[in-house]
Amino acid sequence: MNRLPTVAGTFYPENPHQLHQMLNEYLNEAETAAKVPKVIIAPHAGYIYSGHVAATAYVRLKKANDQITRVVIIGPSHRVAFSGMAVSKAQSFVTPLGFVAVDQKAVASIAKLDYVNYFEEAHTYEHSIEVHLPFLQEMLDDFKIVPIVTGEATPEQVSHIIDVLWGGDETLIIISSDLSHYHEYAQAKQLDKATSELIEQLQYERISSDAACGQVPLNGLLKVARERSLSIKTIDLRNSGDTAGDKRSVVGYGAYVIE
Repeated sequence: MNRLPTVAGTFYPENPHQLHQMLNEYLNEAETAAKVPKVIIAPHAGYIYSGHVAATAYVRLKKANDQITRVVIIGPSHRVAFSGMAVSKAQSFVTPLGFVAVDQKAVASIAKLDYVNYFEEAHTYEHSIEVHLPFLQEMLDDFKIVPIVTGEATPEQVSHIIDVLWGGDETLIIISSDLSHYHEYAQAKQLDKATSELIEQLQYERISSDAACGQVPLNGLLKVARERSLSIKTIDLRNSGDTAGDKRSVVGYGAYVIE
């Protein structure tokens, strides 16, 4: 069983050549950095809105193209309400750029936990994981993914999953989240700046679902970062009013890394 793309042709191009061109354009515009991140927090909107912001994080994988072989992606559920976290029995996730194998052994290892269940419905139409895959296919050579969709879950539950899957240099962790939704441009900038400061300060107790739609995976990560004495750096902070949208009602996007 393969999980087929659900937002190809809407969130990003369905045509592989056009998709490759768009990714290249975004990645070429973004500044790279010497250090390869261990964790990326990146947005999951349509590429014309959030692709430039996501690229500022993904371009930093350039030197790790053959080092990273496993990517844990944790994103929020937008369509289905459920308790705990959902994994999939899919052998691979498909994008216009090809097949991405699922690390079924890693999935099975966390599916033993009480609050993690195989729940295909949470994955079938969910975009919060899918939109990251073409960026990863562009940047990495040969890798498997551990796709996890969060429902209602505590920071303790999410942080435990992240700890279990942390691994070494071969493992990259991605937290999928946008920031504020549908405020006027100036207000959104103010709100997202405040949220970014809370993220950098690892103040997960103070981040609400209004501040970040990926609040559940995000807060679990911040708990891990605090416990491991890690620091998070903001590398980009913009909104849809800066990219392709109307300034009267915008969605915020941030890119962050733990190196």
